[in-house]
Amino acid sequence: MLCRRLWPVLHRSSKRIFSDESYTTVRLSSSSSKRWQTRAGNDQFSKEARVRGLKSRAAFKLLEINEKYKIFKAGQTVVDLGYAPGSWSQVAVDRTFPNGRVIGIDIIPAQPPKGVSTIQGNFLSHDVQEAVKDLLRDSSKRRTTGHILDDSSHEHLLTDDDPKPCAEQEADGNPGESKTHSTKKKTDEGAGRMVDIVLSDMSEPWEQTTGFWIKSLSNPYHRMMNTSGMNFRDHAGSMDLCNAALNFSYDTLRTGGHFVCKFYQGAEEKALELRLKALFAKVHREKPESSRSESKEAYFVALRRKGDAQKEDVFKDT
Repeated sequence: MLCRRLWPVLHRSSKRIFSDESYTTVRLSSSSSKRWQTRAGNDQFSKEARVRGLKSRAAFKLLEINEKYKIFKAGQTVVDLGYAPGSWSQVAVDRTFPNGRVIGIDIIPAQPPKGVSTIQGNFLSHDVQEAVKDLLRDSSKRRTTGHILDDSSHEHLLTDDDPKPCAEQEADGNPGESKTHSTKKKTDEGAGRMVDIVLSDMSEPWEQTTGFWIKSLSNPYHRMMNTSGMNFRDHAGSMDLCNAALNFSYDTLRTGGHFVCKFYQGAEEKALELRLKALFAKVHREKPESSRSESKEAYFVALRRKGDAQKEDVFKDT
């Protein structure tokens, strides 16, 4: 049964436009896959995700984080690293409407959710990261020249009881602060920092051993595993991915922007937290209630990127 504290998040999300989609049941050969399938079938969050047309139960983790920290608002630019199968991108599209932009990157070929631009490739590749930055620059140019995407087919999602952006994100009308904000915006644009939120739900993939015959784009996780089951290996892989995502965030995230990343708990997480604190005003650890209790996964929620943070100070111990 869902806990009472999280139910308002699920209830509000039911007002969104997530449309019903077809789900294909795939016969998996291994006993571990069958156990996973049985567990998913009995899991309340998985059931809620299917009912609402969400790509996976992971959407509720991001909804819960946003319920607490109010990171989304209309018109933001969001980059979703490791987006497949797409539930976080669905939430981002929904919560940044209207005029929001969501770009997803994943090594796995997957059907992108409606309203999401995607790039398939290994995010650790320099060429892939540069392709993302080029897409951001191109999108920004089209916006400044008056190009507006047609949002007429998107049902209005925000309701009066939706959480509003946190106070730190909004100007209070002080002329001096407005001038400062304008200066920071010009500095960010000059440095190529155009992103409001970077999301990273990446896990290091390991070699596929089954399911090679599956061609479906709507079930990408049946083709490539996310964790090895070995705590140290999963932790070390997640630290590499988190640091790569943080480095990307340093290059692309606007002053005041936010960063959310998944990690697997272990010895190196404290060093990552210190790097985050050097770049962001506030850093929180979260274990969403929709995250399975037996899982070692947790999330860093880093709020309000500092405009004057120097790269050598952030990554001095690497």
